[in-house]
Amino acid sequence: MQKFLAILIGLISPLVLFAGPVDINTADAETIAKELDGVGPARARAIVDYRNTYGKFRSAAEITNVKGIGQHVLSVNEGNILAEQESE
Repeated sequence: MQKFLAILIGLISPLVLFAGPVDINTADAETIAKELDGVGPARARAIVDYRNTYGKFRSAAEITNVKGIGQHVLSVNEGNILAEQESE
């Protein structure tokens, strides 16, 4: 039984630890906090507030303009932060 549980946990763990991708131009704060490593509810709200104040992010790197979001958060979430633009 213990061997079975160890195998099951080994198979499920990667799914639980997988984060992103998340579009910071459309996601709500709850989704951003859930999907991005190093971003909790307060930082996620700051991202949404920034977007509401200044408009959509032009690139994922622009997330570092948000107070409390530094290069480290950008680095650990590389490839998981999207800043999609609607075609006009």
